[in-house]
Amino acid sequence: MEAATIPVGSAEYLRYARRAKLLSWASLSYMALEGAVAIAAGIVAGSIALIGFGLDSAIEGFASVVIVWRFTGWRTLSHHAEERAQKLVAVQFFILAPYVAFESIRTLVEGHHADVSAVGIVLAASSLIVMPYLGRAKQRIGSRIGSSATASEGKQNLLCAYLAAAVLVGLLGNALVGAWWLDPMVGLLIAGLAVYEGREAWQGDACCH
Repeated sequence: MEAATIPVGSAEYLRYARRAKLLSWASLSYMALEGAVAIAAGIVAGSIALIGFGLDSAIEGFASVVIVWRFTGWRTLSHHAEERAQKLVAVQFFILAPYVAFESIRTLVEGHHADVSAVGIVLAASSLIVMPYLGRAKQRIGSRIGSSATASEGKQNLLCAYLAAAVLVGLLGNALVGAWWLDPMVGLLIAGLAVYEGREAWQGDACCH
């Protein structure tokens, strides 16, 4: 993690900390809606990619809760709270990967064909618009105040955008040309990216990229 460019406890630091907290509240609200819709649509359509996308949203929502906790009260200026938040955010990536990988492989082996999901297509498209804004904003703030936890949460939001694009390709491929195998392949991609990003978050590398 890079050293903070803004002195901890300064007026500018506190302003950025408040902004990080507000962005995390916004993410939490969106993720709650996104996760519920994605999981419900995934169950209806039998889509492991959509279910994995919804679970990722739930995990990202918990990461947002961690950042709100991090910048509340005395913890705003606490290095110990920053380290704990960083680890908690990283763990969320590792929780997601095993389930999605297992279900994706099972789907490929069994040859399960997911149904077309118009709701999933609309949801993935909307996340492709919202998530990059939140992710880049959090990464900028994390870099300015030396908060790897905040930057890692931003990387989760960007990961959500990448996954939204992949899910959208899978859903459209299944709907337009019957490419059912794209859905579980996207699920495996989700699992792999989650492990990679989790390792970076655990090591505190999010502020460096």
